[in-house]
Amino acid sequence: MAVVAAAIVQRGRLLVVSKKAAPEVFYLPGGKPDPGESPLETLARELDEELGVVPLEPRLLAEVEGVAALERVPMRLTVYGARIDGTPRPAAELAHMRWISGGESDVPLAAAIRNHVVPLLRDRGMLAA
Repeated sequence: MAVVAAAIVQRGRLLVVSKKAAPEVFYLPGGKPDPGESPLETLARELDEELGVVPLEPRLLAEVEGVAALERVPMRLTVYGARIDGTPRPAAELAHMRWISGGESDVPLAAAIRNHVVPLLRDRGMLAA
C-alpha cells in the first residue's frame, strides 16, 4: 500500500493528526493516492481535504517501509517536508490535530512516525528538544 504524507514543522513542533476510525493513534496528515495521481497531487489533495491547507515548497524527506497502523498491511510511506498556506483545521475523517515535539507521552504515534520520521527530524535539528 502506498501512502503520501506531509511532515509540517512550525516552531520546532510537528503537526500530527488522528482519524475518527482510530482517534488514539496519531499520524502525519496525508493518505493514499487516487488512480493516476502523482505523489505531489496526492499530498495537495489530502492536505486540502483533511486540513484545508495548501502545501508550499514540498520536498522529499524520506521513504519509509512499514506496516500500516490501521490496515495492518505492508506500507510504503513517502514523506514530504512542507510549509503550509493557511491555518490547519481538522476535517474529513480526522478526529484530532496536535503540534508535538515527538517526546510527548500522551500522544501515541504510529510506528513509522515514531521510529523513522521523528528521529529523522530530530537528527536534522527540526524538532524542539
